[in-house]
Amino acid sequence: MTDRLAAGDTAPDFTLPDQDGVQHSLADLRGRKVIVYFYPAASTPGCTTEACDFRDNMSSLQAAGYEVLGISKDEPAKLKTFQHEQALTFPLLSDPDLAVHRAYAAWGEKNNYGKIVTGTIRSTIVVDEDGVVQLPLYNVKATGHVASLRKKLGLV
Repeated sequence: MTDRLAAGDTAPDFTLPDQDGVQHSLADLRGRKVIVYFYPAASTPGCTTEACDFRDNMSSLQAAGYEVLGISKDEPAKLKTFQHEQALTFPLLSDPDLAVHRAYAAWGEKNNYGKIVTGTIRSTIVVDEDGVVQLPLYNVKATGHVASLRKKLGLV
């Protein structure tokens, strides 16, 4: 497993397809602040809660200059269904080979209901306009995460 990112690290660049097959590159977002969040699986209860929380806070995040990108190992077709069912207004990116998960230390051992398993570590990495990690958050809880993130970013 890759060491976790720390504030001040250069965010690993990536290019991934979204739910419509459109490629998104972190490098293309230079000059803008980006919230990159990793979630285990589309259409599961916790991931739906977290995605809808980002959706419901999108206007305030965008007003503060943030773009949001959700990343999971799901294929684009599953992401398309998830986006449609939940009326999500931000790109959901597909990383089935887990290369970006690993580069961001969002894949590894975690405690899942008392059992140690290998999987997606629910993580949020805030990247500044220059591509530098501003705020790395690992093992976040789905419920209440966006409110906590907004507070940490001084948006409340």
